[in-house]
Amino acid sequence: MISLLDNLIPLLQQTFIQLLSSYTNNDTLVNKLWNEIEENYSGKKRHYHTLQHLQHLLTQLQAVQANINNWNTILFTLFYHDVIYHASKSDNEEKSAALAKERMREIGVEKQIVDACINQILATKSHTISTNSDTNYFTDADLSILGQPWKIYEQYYKNVRKEYSIYPNILYNPGRKKVLQHFLQMQRIFKTDYFYQQFEIKARQNLQQEKDLL
Repeated sequence: MISLLDNLIPLLQQTFIQLLSSYTNNDTLVNKLWNEIEENYSGKKRHYHTLQHLQHLLTQLQAVQANINNWNTILFTLFYHDVIYHASKSDNEEKSAALAKERMREIGVEKQIVDACINQILATKSHTISTNSDTNYFTDADLSILGQPWKIYEQYYKNVRKEYSIYPNILYNPGRKKVLQHFLQMQRIFKTDYFYQQFEIKARQNLQQEKDLL
């Protein structure tokens, strides 16, 4: 039986290879960098920050591609924004940005795109509004899972809980409630009009429902 993952990998891999082909014709290096992406996002301790998450992001961003100023930057950010992820660490974004910078330099990506990618990755730490519209589209897409139908949202928060399984409920639940309340107190969860209109109302309903269940 063909699994969802079997279908996702070729799609993501093709997108990644096409992106890197603009900068290098070293197929060995390109395959090495893809294998690193695939391996990191397929780690046994990952349940939400996976290749499925990348595909969801890609789908959401493709819907607004006409509004994106630098699509290559967005794609680099997509592939590297969670490339380093450990639930017990607080510097995942910084480490992911550092690895992205190193890998992009390996293939000769211009400094302007490297710097923009780093800024976008770091923006996923707080998801606050940016002066850069591309960054707002990316962080909105990253949060779009919040506005999905309840069954999908329910699976999302259960997968997040699995990633934090090292913590007992007595520690996890208060921290999770704080995160949920942080989003609920935002004047707008989604910065761009497109994502706001698509997901704002449902996201608030989902966040409140999860909070009530804790």
